[in-house]
Amino acid sequence: MKTVGRTLLYLLAALTLLTACNEEKTYRIGVSQCGSGQWREKANNEMLAAQHLYEQTAEVSIACAYDDTERQIKQIDSLANSGIDLLVVAPNEEEPVSAAISRVRKQGIPVICFDRKVGGDNYTAFIGGSNVEAGRAMGEYAVSLGGGFVMEITGAMSTSPAQERHEGFSKVMVAHPELKYVCKQADWTSDEACRIVEEQIKTGEVPDIVFCHNDGMATGVYKAVVEQNIEGRIKIIGIDGLPGEGIEYVQFGHQVGTYVYPTHGDKIVKLALDILTGHPYERENALKGILVTPENVNLVDLNSREMMAQNNDLIIVQDKLEQYFGWYNLQRKMLVGSVITIIVLMMAIAMVWRAYLQTRKTIRQRQSMNEEQTLFYTDANRRKVAEIFSTPQEKLPAPKKQDTLFAEQLNEAIRKNMSNPNLKMEELGEEMGLGRVQLYRKVKAITGVTPVELLRKMRLQEAYVLLGSTTKTVAEIAFEVGFNTPGYFSKCFKEEYGKLPGEIREK
Repeated sequence: MKTVGRTLLYLLAALTLLTACNEEKTYRIGVSQCGSGQWREKANNEMLAAQHLYEQTAEVSIACAYDDTERQIKQIDSLANSGIDLLVVAPNEEEPVSAAISRVRKQGIPVICFDRKVGGDNYTAFIGGSNVEAGRAMGEYAVSLGGGFVMEITGAMSTSPAQERHEGFSKVMVAHPELKYVCKQADWTSDEACRIVEEQIKTGEVPDIVFCHNDGMATGVYKAVVEQNIEGRIKIIGIDGLPGEGIEYVQFGHQVGTYVYPTHGDKIVKLALDILTGHPYERENALKGILVTPENVNLVDLNSREMMAQNNDLIIVQDKLEQYFGWYNLQRKMLVGSVITIIVLMMAIAMVWRAYLQTRKTIRQRQSMNEEQTLFYTDANRRKVAEIFSTPQEKLPAPKKQDTLFAEQLNEAIRKNMSNPNLKMEELGEEMGLGRVQLYRKVKAITGVTPVELLRKMRLQEAYVLLGSTTKTVAEIAFEVGFNTPGYFSKCFKEEYGKLPGEIREK
């Protein structure tokens, strides 16, 4: 018996190793985005759509720091410790994030800087549009528009895009000393750009052209122009050139130009796979942009929308591929199970004779037990005792709908993991037995919001209850419901309920 059992274990181990050797390597790519916004969402969707686009399969996990440097540093450390094969990072600030990237490199994990660079030379490769070229192109376009007074409003100068765009634009301005050129530093927000232009207009010197480092700031300039009743006097140009944003602003006449700053998330995934598989790759990868003017804006808009539609189709294809891969793995496991079953049956036949006597003994014991059970249930007193342990059919719980069951399980899973600030949708989906994309579609269909939005709402709801039912501080409540910082918690709380946590507690 021991020899037979040992042989069976050896066969099972061999089958397991054979199955493992046939599994294709899936490379895990972690992405740390410095912020949100349409431009970065477009890049994220392109990376997700490219997971199965190439010969090697990639699994992309994306974390967003929402313009919080400390949050991004924690996310980078968390991604590195989760077992990723490569990190893609768009640093919120150059110098502070460099230390976190150094820790990742020391673990032997390659790092790709996307869109923005870090201080020094501590990265494996860079990919993104040439910000110097973007600034230069917009500078030459500003000169071609005519006018004698040009104002530049920069993004946060602690970031490489703002530094490089200013470098390219200012070089053109220096080459045209006949122009009056003024540069004002901002922080990438439309409100700050609006304030700067309002103050400039009030001085009585109205610029002829205002160049903003992104189209979001350009909307703030347009707002200031409208509020000061000088619409049409200032020509506004920006950078990003997204459908529904910069391109649309040019079509409406709010801006006279923008620059399509490329995303190309598919090329980011391709570069990552080349690094991981040992294929040749370029360390510096500059993506080309396009100058958008009123003359070519309609054509650019058409092409951009078609590319975004194709990207959405790729995401749908990816969802189907995940289903097909799941079916394939299930069939493979069933095949291995069938082989194991056949082996077990063959072993069982060899063991039949030895088990014959034990079987007869077992049958006699069962017969004896059946007689005792019959006696128990035929006896009136014992039947009454047995009825105590039975549940009447009318008291059985009513069956629930699948969506209701899913919602209850999801609610339980979120509340169980709510205090974890690094909770990922992949982990939540795994607990629910769903893939990332399937979880997204299921939650969106039932609740009307994404899993990330639902998690955020439930955290804020729990915080609201704790504010009114406990004496814990705002900071304690923030950490308890899964926020990394009390400041970010207060910001989200006010966006959700219109008041700060302290105001709710005082009320």
